[in-house]
Amino acid sequence: MTEETKRPQVGDEAKDFSLKDQNDKQIKLSELRGKRVLLSFHPLAWTEVCAKQMQSLEENKDTFDSLNTVALGMSVDPIPSKLAWAESLGIKNTSLLSDFWPHGEVAKLFGIFREKNGFSERANILVDEHGKIVLFKTYPISQLSDITEIIGFLRNLKGK
Repeated sequence: MTEETKRPQVGDEAKDFSLKDQNDKQIKLSELRGKRVLLSFHPLAWTEVCAKQMQSLEENKDTFDSLNTVALGMSVDPIPSKLAWAESLGIKNTSLLSDFWPHGEVAKLFGIFREKNGFSERANILVDEHGKIVLFKTYPISQLSDITEIIGFLRNLKGK
């Protein structure tokens, strides 16, 4: 991590970005204002832990909807790979964003790009309805992020 890719902190405004998902649909963070957005970064498609992480987003879509939250899966994989992977995993309702080119640009915005590996950290970054970061958590690459922890955090925010 270099000085210019300093990791944002809880309370900071999330930097805006625009990426395409597996269906070639453009998704811009600022256009999701009014909703909470879970940016769920995973290192690479076609790996077991990453597959489970993305399937957990899909399996909890109704819960996210009820909590006014859009969950986005994100990695450096190209769009055709994301599409084939989503189809193989049965992911139909969750956008898997391609941070492929410029390579890892959005992961770099959030200070979680692993230059030596060419992919992002495993991380969950939660942006509130106003564009502020309210949760920023990284996990060991080999560890599945805890979706129940994220849902619990969202439920606690609901009352605030």
